[in-house]
This record gives sequence, C-alpha cells and structure tokens, in this order.
Amino acid sequence: MFSYEGRTAVITGAGSGFGREFARIAAARGMNLVLADIQQDALDETRAEMEKAGAPVITQRVDVAKVEQVDALAKATFERFGTPHLLFNNAGVGSGGLIWESALEDWEWVMGVNLWGVIYGIRAFVPAMVAAGQKDENYRGHVVNTASMAGLLNPPNMGVYNVSKEAVISVSETLYQDLDLIGARVGASVLCPYFVPTGISDAERNRTTPKQPLTRSQEVGRENGRKAVSSGKLTAADIGRMTYEAIDENRFYIYSHPHALGNLEARMEGMLRTGRPPDPFAERPHVREALRERMLAPESAA
Repeated sequence: MFSYEGRTAVITGAGSGFGREFARIAAARGMNLVLADIQQDALDETRAEMEKAGAPVITQRVDVAKVEQVDALAKATFERFGTPHLLFNNAGVGSGGLIWESALEDWEWVMGVNLWGVIYGIRAFVPAMVAAGQKDENYRGHVVNTASMAGLLNPPNMGVYNVSKEAVISVSETLYQDLDLIGARVGASVLCPYFVPTGISDAERNRTTPKQPLTRSQEVGRENGRKAVSSGKLTAADIGRMTYEAIDENRFYIYSHPHALGNLEARMEGMLRTGRPPDPFAERPHVREALRERMLAPESAA
C-alpha cells in the first residue's frame, strides 16, 4: 500500500479529465499538489477545488512540449515541496486521419505533447526521485505515464496518435526495467485507457502549432473520435480510482477495459504466427465498408 499523507503529487493535464481526477484523489488522501495544464482557466478551476478541499497546492501553466516549461515546473516543485512522490505524466492530445495525410505540424504537435511531454517529465523529476530513495529507505515514489489502448492496437485512421502512444508504452516499459535494474524505490505504471469521456476530442482548442485544413479522412477521424469518446461508459473518475489501485498494488499495466485485450491477443497472434496485423473489422465488416464509403466520399459530402 502506497503512503500518501503529507507526500507530493505532480500532475500534468490537471485542468480536466484524468488529471483532475488524479488531483481529487490525491487531495482526499492528504497529499500536496503540483498541478500543470496549458489551459489556464481550467487549471484555475482545479486549483480552486483543491484549495477548498484543504490541499496545499501550487499551479503552473505549462506546455509540456516545451522542455524549459517542464524544467520550470520541476524547479517550483523542489522549492515548495521538495522531491515529489507521485508523478503523473498525463497531458495528452488526439489527432486522426490517414497517416500520409498528416502534416508535419500534426506530428510535431501530437508527438510534442504525448511523447516529449512524458520524456521531459521523466527527465525533470525521476533523477531526484531515485536519489531520494537512495538517501532514505522510507521513501517511495511512483510514476504513471498516460498512454492508450491505441498504442497497443494501432487502429486505422489514427496514425499520429497511435505512434505517440505506442512510444509512451515503450518509454514506460523501459523506465520500469531501468528502475528495477538499479533497485530504485520508485515504481512505474502505464495507463492504457480505451474510450472514456474526457476533453481530448477537443484538444485542438489548446494547439500551439499551426493548423492545416482538414482532409476528408481527418474530418472523419475527428467525428469518429468524438462519438467514440462521448459514448464511453466508464468515467474519468473510474479511471482515477483504477490508477490509484494500481499504484497501491505496484502494478505496471493499467487497463480500463479488460475486454479489449482480446484485440491485443489478436495482434500478438499476428506478430508470432500469421505474419500480418489482424483485421480490426473481422467481426464487423459492415463498419469497415461504412467507414471506407465516408472517407472516399466527395469533399462536398462532408
């Protein structure tokens, strides 16, 4: 069981969704909070709620794709609370469309937030967390990186997002192995949610890189993404609860929808036996045909 009272949690993407739920649970368990988000008004709302709950809190507007801003967050954390005990590299954005239609600006934006944000967070905080464990045998730390089931399944028309999230899974698995190799008193988990209602479908509102006109496939991808996310039955609060259960159990993989693991088994089967990726529409060929028809429709049909 992880010890929370009086410890410190750093949370990126804390203005909404999973990040706000991570903060709520941390506050309820008596933790100090370091909250970051790129959207100032949402961050202010989270801060007000946490202060009302009695949690010591500092907030900072951070674009996690900017290394100097993540480093500044770490500096503020160390100055106020010392070395943190929980690190949630959670900030994320979404993008869809055929992979060859993604502009360089799309790649830079999605990889900058989803992947480099995680890398910068690890770089800024984990060395101090490892050092704290070396100095104090009672210290325990844990890092949670938010990935996605998309990073395990690589569905079509989601290329940039898939790449970013599979990379986060790779980074997280390597972090776990590296921490274990040196006997660090720091654990690691990777969160792989399926469709859960959050604000990720509207992440473009905070985009800092130039936008190009959407292609037909990108329009379809955005529409499908919004429908899928909004139709999710689990809530961000459910994901928060599952995540803290994994921290308490020192469990690495966190799956929000275990029934989706059958698709992962199919992927492994393709790697090991069939020699090709599985058909994601094998049980629902009509969905493929409907998607194909919409993507190939004239632009005026959008």
